[in-house]
Amino acid sequence: MRAFAQELRAEFLPASALAVFAGAALAFHDTGRWRGWLFLMCVLGVCALHAGANVLNDYFDHRSGNDAINTEFIRPFTGGSRLIQQGVLRPNEVLGLGAALLGVGVGVGVYLVVLAGAGVLPFLALGLLAGVGYSIPRVGLAARGAGELTVALAFGVLPVTGTYYVQTGTVTAGAFALSLPVAVLIAAVLFINQFPDSRADRAVGKRHWVVRLGLKRAARGYVALMGLWVIVLLLGAGAGMIPSFLVWAALPGLLAIPASRRVLRHFDTPAALAPAHALTILMHLTVTAALGTMLVLARVL
Repeated sequence: MRAFAQELRAEFLPASALAVFAGAALAFHDTGRWRGWLFLMCVLGVCALHAGANVLNDYFDHRSGNDAINTEFIRPFTGGSRLIQQGVLRPNEVLGLGAALLGVGVGVGVYLVVLAGAGVLPFLALGLLAGVGYSIPRVGLAARGAGELTVALAFGVLPVTGTYYVQTGTVTAGAFALSLPVAVLIAAVLFINQFPDSRADRAVGKRHWVVRLGLKRAARGYVALMGLWVIVLLLGAGAGMIPSFLVWAALPGLLAIPASRRVLRHFDTPAALAPAHALTILMHLTVTAALGTMLVLARVL
C-alpha cells in the first residue's frame, strides 16, 4: 500500500484540486452558492483522473524503455516514480492501479451526471481521453507534440470550467477566461519538467516540444510561457470577463524572474534546474490559490 501511494505521485495532485477550487470560487462569486458536496466530488473525480494518468504514464514509459535509459531525471519533479525500475512494483500492478484510478474518476463523473446533468459528460469524456491519450502508444499525444496542450486542457481548462458547470449548470466566458492562466501555468510545469528527460525521450521517439525545439530554444519558450499566463490574466480582467481585482494574482509572477534566469543559464545542465522546477510549481499553486481565495473573499466581504 505504501508503494501504491508513492506511485500516485500525490504531491502533484494539489494542482488539480486548486483548479477545481478556482472554478467553484468563481461560481460562488457569481451566484452566492457553494454546493459543498458537489465541490468535493469534483475534487475526488479530477484527482482520481490525474493520479490515473500519472500511473499510466509510468507504465508506458517503462514499456517504451524510456525510464530505463533516463539517468538525468530530477526527483521528485521528473522521471516518474521509478518504482518499476527499483523492482518495488511489477508493471502489471502499475497498469492495474492506473486503470482502477481512472475507473474511480469515471464513476465519480457518472455520479455527477446524475446530480448535475448530462452537461458533465463532455468534461468527463475529454478528461478521460486526455489522461489515457497522453501516454498510450497508439495515440501518444505527448510523443506527437500535443502533450503541452493536452495538459493545459486537462488540468487547467476542464477542471475550472467543469466545476463551474457543476456548481451553476452553465459555462460562461468568465469561467473560460479564468481557466486560461491556470492552463498556461500547468503547461509550463510540464514544459520545464521535460528538460531533464529530453535525451531519454528523444531516444524512444517521444517528440514533445522541448525535444523538437532543442534545449536552447526551449529555454526561450519557457520564458515566453512565463509571460503568457500574466498576459491572458490581464486581458481577461481588462475585457471585463473576470473581476478586475484578480490582476493582483499576477504578483507571484515575480517568481518567474529567478526561474527564467536559471533556465536560460542552465538549460543543458539538468541537476542545476531543480530550483526552477520548484519555482514553477510554486507559482502555479500560488496563483491558482490566490485566484480562488480572492473570489471567495470578494463575495463574503
